[in-house]
Amino acid sequence: MSDDTIRLVTIGRILRRRWRLLAVLAVAGALVGYGTSVLLLPPRYTAAASVLLPGQWDERELLTQVDIATSSEVADRAAATLGWKGVSGADLRDQVSAKADDGNIIKISGTASSPARAQRLSDQVAQQFVTFAARVAGGSTDPGAATGTEALRKQVVETNRRITDLADAAGPGQTVESVQARTELESLRTALQDAMKKLDEAGPATNKASMVVMGPAPRPTGAAAPTRVQLVVGGALLFFLLAVVGHLAAARVSRRLRTEPEIAAALGSAFLGTVDVPGERRAHPSENRGPRARIRRLLGVDTRWDVQTPQRSGDETARRIRYRRVCARLRDRLPAPRCLLVVVPEGDEVARRAAGQFVAEAQRDPLLRMVEVSVDRPIVPDRDTESGALVVLSAGRWTAEELAGIAEACADGGHEVVGVVVAGTVRTRPTRSAGRPSDEATPALAVHGHATGGSA
Repeated sequence: MSDDTIRLVTIGRILRRRWRLLAVLAVAGALVGYGTSVLLLPPRYTAAASVLLPGQWDERELLTQVDIATSSEVADRAAATLGWKGVSGADLRDQVSAKADDGNIIKISGTASSPARAQRLSDQVAQQFVTFAARVAGGSTDPGAATGTEALRKQVVETNRRITDLADAAGPGQTVESVQARTELESLRTALQDAMKKLDEAGPATNKASMVVMGPAPRPTGAAAPTRVQLVVGGALLFFLLAVVGHLAAARVSRRLRTEPEIAAALGSAFLGTVDVPGERRAHPSENRGPRARIRRLLGVDTRWDVQTPQRSGDETARRIRYRRVCARLRDRLPAPRCLLVVVPEGDEVARRAAGQFVAEAQRDPLLRMVEVSVDRPIVPDRDTESGALVVLSAGRWTAEELAGIAEACADGGHEVVGVVVAGTVRTRPTRSAGRPSDEATPALAVHGHATGGSA
């Protein structure tokens, strides 16, 4: 793949030519997500209880109450009250969270393996939070505390009444003793009033710590994220995206040559032109009928996806004109008519068909003989009647090292690479008419051999 920006047409080609493989990988990802939801992340349920904080609270105080709600002391108290086997306060701290909402409300959320356990957990933590917060603030959750405060107020009122009675009994203040007694009684009255005033001022602070749990937590009706469905869908999507990215990465790092100048430079010869080969369904040879070959065909990985979609070509006459023009350029490059080898990389079916067409078209000099050579260990027949090589191959299949090996094999056999032809598949159009002369009909492909192939 070139360094150009990946276009949507490339993604579309992957989806169109690898949809079976992508579907299988997506199903595998869904199974992995399902297994994860069963073994590693079983369904969890979350319930939330609300605690109201009366009075005026600033943001810092609310954050302090949130910390208290998730403290170890509250978690330990809740664990002791719940009595769940194997669940400690430290375990509950991982299952409980709290946050401050608008309106001085602390929401305490508990997560458990079932809706009932989640509801009970959040309710118990909220209750323990209210109890512990009241204790920290100096208040009390004992109902007798409010009764004691009210009794103290009544005693102060009764004391004031007794002071008034004593002041009246001391007389109108005609003697020094009576004046002194009335003064001391008034001082005592003033001290009691100051004490009651301070008690009244302490009342709002006590009320501020009197938090209220706003009813039981609603029982959750659905599992918390990530749910089993989310894990299944996420696994399928992840495997699908990884497969697409893997195709793009493999194509970008591929060293296969795709342009005619690169191919000609790797072979060290001149580029003579491109020819068209009608696309057809490939016949699967008998050696490719094993289980692995069937699986590859079933998944669609036996065909390449990174080649361009075959373009629609002209009729047979237009395609034969391309071959004849390449043959004309080849004759122009030769100082004298001579026999040539048409070298085709082994396994390049498109190039093999194009080479057979060249052999069939070469009714005059130069005479051509086709041979297929292995790209792993290329061997070209030694120079005999042929004195030169024409390399025919398709683009995007071979690396520069493989083509350089073919060029070296030609040189070892005493053959100069006189030209390079690139073959590509095209979609054929319906035949215009059947009344053409017999000499315009497509010649049959010549019989060819491997490195010891015979003449055609």
